[in-house]
Amino acid sequence: MLTAIGMMSGTSLDGVDIALIETDGERIGAFGPSGYRPYSEPERAILRQALAEAVHLSQRDIRPGILAEAERVVTSAHAEAVMGFLAQHGIASGAVDILGFHGQTVLHRPAERLTVQIGDAQALARTLHIPVMSDMRAADVASGGQGAPMVPVYHRALAQGLHRDGPIAVVNIGGVSNITYIDGDDALIACDTGPGNALLDDFVFRATGASFDADGALAAQGRVDEAWVAKGLQNPFFGAPPPKSLDRNHFAALVLDDVTPADGAATLTAFTAAAIASITPLLPMPPRSWIVTGGGARNPTMLRMLRERLPAATVESADALGWSPDAVEAQAFAFLAVRALKGLPLSYPATTGVPMPMAGGVLTGQR
Repeated sequence: MLTAIGMMSGTSLDGVDIALIETDGERIGAFGPSGYRPYSEPERAILRQALAEAVHLSQRDIRPGILAEAERVVTSAHAEAVMGFLAQHGIASGAVDILGFHGQTVLHRPAERLTVQIGDAQALARTLHIPVMSDMRAADVASGGQGAPMVPVYHRALAQGLHRDGPIAVVNIGGVSNITYIDGDDALIACDTGPGNALLDDFVFRATGASFDADGALAAQGRVDEAWVAKGLQNPFFGAPPPKSLDRNHFAALVLDDVTPADGAATLTAFTAAAIASITPLLPMPPRSWIVTGGGARNPTMLRMLRERLPAATVESADALGWSPDAVEAQAFAFLAVRALKGLPLSYPATTGVPMPMAGGVLTGQR
């Protein structure tokens, strides 16, 4: 077993999640501590600018304008996250075998074989004196895969310990929502399902100045515009079979006009829940269990709306199973880093659409 730290900065732009696990890349030996380093509002503003400017990128390795500054912000935040984490838990850097560094996605256009995650792995390895595995989506996308979601192999490792009958769907609700469909050891299917928290967070920020709808409290006070939700679900993306993936801003053109903050939050929360539920007919069998991770697992209104739209199944937060909803993606990139180190596949035809099981990752720094 290797000791690995994973880091994840998602499309919701809230901060850097960090977690330690022990793994051989196939099984989970032990869960270590986890932590979080939030982005400051000035850092978040730079990242929002970077997302806006990244739409013009046509090459994945150039950093014009604000993107260069955003890359420095991302690298520095991750270095601070690791140093603070090691100090807090009394872990020596020499005790960590590998860091899994996802970076910050600013553009994801797999149809153009283009995905861009900013963050300087070389600078991170030099600063921390720990080998860094990064760029774990690139090989998949270059080979014609969607490059997302990348977490399914970790979800499968988690689900092996549940011993449940029937299909299980693990739902990650970050900026974008994605699912992993698991049925025994053989069936592993994954895809993005549509918006997660991104539309909701952006609306709440514009309407109230808050970064997100804490505990779903604003949405709980509002009324859902079901006609708007139904119209949004007419987007061709929802009828496409898995695997499929999205850029954070894929649905940015959908706007809510003349609504109160509460009604807007309720409608966008319902849209996320309805989008997740809409994947059910496209799966081999309806899942009997839906396990929710990511920021959405902390939103009681989101969970209630999911239960209303998935009445034939159980819907539960990963918390209820002893998993850490906030740490799952960071743990996954620790797991993926070890798999990459061993040359094991990170993605599969039924998870990203890649032609064959695909290894990946770029190793920076060695001991």
